[in-house]
Amino acid sequence: MFDLVSFIPRAVAQSIPLLYGSTGETITEKSGNLNLGIPGVMYVGGICGVIGAFLYEQSCAGAPLNSAFAILIPMASCLMGSFLMGLLYCFLTVTLRANQNVTGLAMTTFGVGFGNFFGGSLIKLTGSEVPSIALSDTSAVFARHLPAADTTGWFGQVFLSYGFLAYLAIVIALTASAIIEHTRVGLYLRAVGENPATADAAGISITKYKYFATCIGCMIAGLGGLYYVMDYASGVWSNDAFGDRGWLAIALVIFTIWRPNVGVLASILFGGLYILYLFIPTGTNLAYKELYKMLPYVVTIVVLVITSMRNKRENQPPESLGLPYFREDR
Repeated sequence: MFDLVSFIPRAVAQSIPLLYGSTGETITEKSGNLNLGIPGVMYVGGICGVIGAFLYEQSCAGAPLNSAFAILIPMASCLMGSFLMGLLYCFLTVTLRANQNVTGLAMTTFGVGFGNFFGGSLIKLTGSEVPSIALSDTSAVFARHLPAADTTGWFGQVFLSYGFLAYLAIVIALTASAIIEHTRVGLYLRAVGENPATADAAGISITKYKYFATCIGCMIAGLGGLYYVMDYASGVWSNDAFGDRGWLAIALVIFTIWRPNVGVLASILFGGLYILYLFIPTGTNLAYKELYKMLPYVVTIVVLVITSMRNKRENQPPESLGLPYFREDR
């Protein structure tokens, strides 16, 4: 029997990296940059957080961790690594005018290679017999949930049983949406992305806004990689463990029609579709499981087709729609 109370928390946990990635990519795309390097950025953010946590745990030499340092050091490392990835992308695409698609794909390849190299190096330093490194003490700090989660039954399990990064992802998404839609900075950002010539004529610095939005977007996306390692994966780093979550985050941007606030619920939908095969009996036929894993992408394609058809209809001249059309003869 389908257990909704167990399904929702797992869907939410699966959705948080997607929400971070899609929010960061939405901010980036609002400036006119299409960053297909988000999977690599999330990978770099994850491994940089792991490096910071590993060095801090080693410095404690078995002593209890300071909770503040256990959070701040990995987060600062993650944000710095992600920021440098965003800076590199902007330098190549904005300053040197390199092709955005090629640059993004190259950064994804670079980010995965960077993470695997340093992840493998840390595994060798620990002398682990398995190809992974476990930072359980740091993970326990990141995954600590609200005290009321254990005493409020199903409500606590569904709404209160997550680490602080899960709630931070929602706050960032809603804040980003409010800034983009209701502030002067958001207006300028949308102007840069939608009509850079007009924005430039109005005295808005195109380069500054592109650099700012892309670097901030990459830092937010990098937190998705940190969450995946420290909370979702319980502090265990394994090379190539992220799967296709980075690409799902990009698909989520299209699904939400570039609105971060919609991404809060849409990411949970994507997370639920991603793990649906675990809750639906499929027997021993692995093909069915792979079909269920395709559902987020199928839904994205359907939304993209519907949106494109609607935009095409709105942009057609009135006479092609059978509507009255009055033209002044000159």
